[in-house]
Amino acid sequence: MAIRPPALPAVAGVCAVAALLADIAAVWPQSATILPLFYVSVGGFAAAMLAQLVRPDDRARAKDSLSSTLLIVLGVVSFASLIVLGREPLGTQTIFVCLAATGVSLIVARLTDAVLAWPRLAPQVPRGAAGVVFGAMAGTLTAAVIGSFVVGFTPTSGAIAGLVAASLGALADLAVGYAEAGRQMAGEPPTMWIARHMQGPLGGFALAAAAAYTMCVLFLT
Repeated sequence: MAIRPPALPAVAGVCAVAALLADIAAVWPQSATILPLFYVSVGGFAAAMLAQLVRPDDRARAKDSLSSTLLIVLGVVSFASLIVLGREPLGTQTIFVCLAATGVSLIVARLTDAVLAWPRLAPQVPRGAAGVVFGAMAGTLTAAVIGSFVVGFTPTSGAIAGLVAASLGALADLAVGYAEAGRQMAGEPPTMWIARHMQGPLGGFALAAAAAYTMCVLFLT
């Protein structure tokens, strides 16, 4: 993992349990609400931090891993927000629009960086600003086109929702690249290649899921 806390196996186990509990909490209430996911996030974060205090070596690094542990727990729990969102009146349409925009944004950004990673935001990170910009633009266009066909959306509302989701997804993917570069500069071994290429898009979709719920509740309904 690019963001690697101490006691990684224990933290991974806690996150797996938190993800399962978040799925249950998303469907348990009679009415759709995201509040139970907040409680799961708090409990998962507390359990993950306690798991890092067991061994002395991990305990010495626990204070520096507060932010990374919180991001990992929030990332796994945020996918359950899609279940809650699916229970909202415009939830299914919002999921389709926002995640399609995010997917297109990530693909275009990655392809652009593979051809022309320019201008480099940092010499150590093989990503450029052009990929993020082109990805967000392509995702916004995709959402606007989908919004013209989906019931409850217009091209304008689709474009706005897609812009937010696509931009956040691309930025989250870029942030994972920075975290991986920071680890390697600190002398830590690189992440396994398949995980290195998966964690950026997964982080992007996790952030887009939370953004989709927020857009649906605050903007579309």
